Amino acid sequence: MLLRRWVVERFFAWISRARRLARDVERLATTAVSMVEIPCVRVMLRRLARTAQHSPHT
Repeated sequence: MLLRRWVVERFFAWISRARRLARDVERLATTAVSMVEIPCVRVMLRRLARTAQHSPHT
């Protein structure tokens, strides 16, 4: 159970790096969801770039 909690806390730490998410100023829920998805995509792209860099197929 503690491992899952750590994963969630790490996720929120990554999300909080996005300055726009530091405040709750969005009027529409869809905009707020998009502002969460953008940092998630950024994290995934970093992970993909890191694994592609270490891959022997490149």
